Amino acid sequence: MVVLATKCYVDGDARERALDGLGSLIGNEIGDLDVTYEVGLRDDDFPSVTVEGDDAVIARNLLREEWGAITPDFEAGESYVGTLESWDADGFVLDAGREVRIPAAEIGLGQGSPEQIRKRFGLVQHLPLSFVWDDSPRIADDERDRLYDWTRGTGRVNVNSATRAEVRATVNRAGHAQDIVTVERLGLLEQSVLCREGTDPPGLLASIGKHLPSEILAVVP
Repeated sequence: MVVLATKCYVDGDARERALDGLGSLIGNEIGDLDVTYEVGLRDDDFPSVTVEGDDAVIARNLLREEWGAITPDFEAGESYVGTLESWDADGFVLDAGREVRIPAAEIGLGQGSPEQIRKRFGLVQHLPLSFVWDDSPRIADDERDRLYDWTRGTGRVNVNSATRAEVRATVNRAGHAQDIVTVERLGLLEQSVLCREGTDPPGLLASIGKHLPSEILAVVP
């Protein structure tokens, strides 16, 4: 079994749609292998995938590579994935199957308080983030590089509590299909709308925000 490092924290019909979508994504990833699989949801909202068959080891490794995995134990110096659950003056708190606190000094994303950094880089709640486990856990170097790249492009708008299909439909309904490059999947329910050159990220946020029951943050280059 693989426990995916992304959360399904919505309820009702939205949860069913999200899990159905996850099942389709997993099918696209491992459906050609000689396996059968079943998707479940743990009490802590992390999806679990039970995989059986001759290619089960390959399938599990593909899922870990695509989504990250929640593991029961951590080893010093190794990278893992957790979801951003909360933040305060002392740092970030990630959920990686257990609480992992990233001290403010170990965030490594420039000046400002953890809240200011979170908003500058568009870190919506529940966003999966890579970290390195140690006596003082830190954001992983490749994760820092990815987030800095976000601030060097044409801008983006990050959203939680919605599937990729729901965000794309909302952008289209708001009349902004020509203003974006694509919607990038960051997690099961965390998406990033990549702006075209000349599109104003805060303006796009204001336009689509009224249609989405989400936290939405703009990343301005």
